[in-house]
Amino acid sequence: MRHPLFIALFATAALAACSKPETAPDPVRAVRTQTVAAQSAGGSYEFAGEVRSRTESRLSFRVGGKIARRSADIGDAVKAGQVLAQLDPQDLQLGQDAARAAFTGAQANADQAVADYKRFKDLRDQGFISSAELERRDTALKAANAQLDQAKAQSGVQGNQARYAALVSDASGVITGVDAEPGMVVAAGTPVLRLAHDGPRDVVFAVPEDKVGLIKALAAQPGHFTVRLWGATGAPLAASIREIAAAADPVTRTFLVKADIGKAAGDVRLGQTATVMVELPQTAGVTKLPLSALKEEQGRSIVWLVDRASMTVRPQAVQVAGADGNEAVITSGLEAGQVVVTAGVHVLNPGQKVKFYVDPGAPPASAASASAGSPVTVK
Repeated sequence: MRHPLFIALFATAALAACSKPETAPDPVRAVRTQTVAAQSAGGSYEFAGEVRSRTESRLSFRVGGKIARRSADIGDAVKAGQVLAQLDPQDLQLGQDAARAAFTGAQANADQAVADYKRFKDLRDQGFISSAELERRDTALKAANAQLDQAKAQSGVQGNQARYAALVSDASGVITGVDAEPGMVVAAGTPVLRLAHDGPRDVVFAVPEDKVGLIKALAAQPGHFTVRLWGATGAPLAASIREIAAAADPVTRTFLVKADIGKAAGDVRLGQTATVMVELPQTAGVTKLPLSALKEEQGRSIVWLVDRASMTVRPQAVQVAGADGNEAVITSGLEAGQVVVTAGVHVLNPGQKVKFYVDPGAPPASAASASAGSPVTVK
């Protein structure tokens, strides 16, 4: 009798140990909700930019040589025709002197050829020389005149070369950069100074690849772009898109955009930081939800809908077009009158029981309404 009883007790204990404990049901969670209603949304984008001159020049000498002095520094305002830097002119002056001497010699040779031709022409007219001899003198005269023209041109070139020893500003503006110092030997065309011309100003900013199409579309419509200067107290400046880069920057993968602010902003300083604001057009028939109502799941955006009859939740995929402040703009996936959970979405499961959250400080009427099943709308 003891042996069978022992076996029965052992089997009962083993079965109890192998059986799975019952899973506790999900708790009934209190949720904040919002009722879906059709709305209109606009929104805006902001990009950091920098004020630059419409035209910027890299000034350089047209001849090579050693920089003797530089009379302009960064930030200096210069006028058109002002001398900004000077090369050592010694070699250039020697070249000019040599060209002048060559021109003088060619002039004397041409004068001699003219006199010879006149004498030989008189001798031919008198019959003392043949016509062939006169033709040779005519050829010598033409060669002398050609050499004179060549020497004259060379003398002019050398004169220009000597004048190029002075780097002269070709426009009024502000020096924004210095690339060479006195004592350096530079070749022709080597940048020495950078000059921002007076005149219209641009705000240059970078746009990511996914926003270039939007900027191009809005650029054709006036009134979508304004510029707010950092540190300025005035109203934002109206701007228009003047240029959009055709290719992305190989490092940042962004497109450079230039917004024209014209000449109206006289107190705009070169290099000043600015914010470019892009106002999006109003779109009707959309839904705005708090960003806390969205959840990313398997590469898509979902929200939780509350079934008022069973007080359970279910996921619903939605299409998000962007953000308007702290709200997400939903273009599809929802219908008017649906109840969406706006807080605590990461702890919900499909089919989970919920109840509407009631603010402890709410009046009794609101509490009774919530317990009856009416959602508390949170805006």
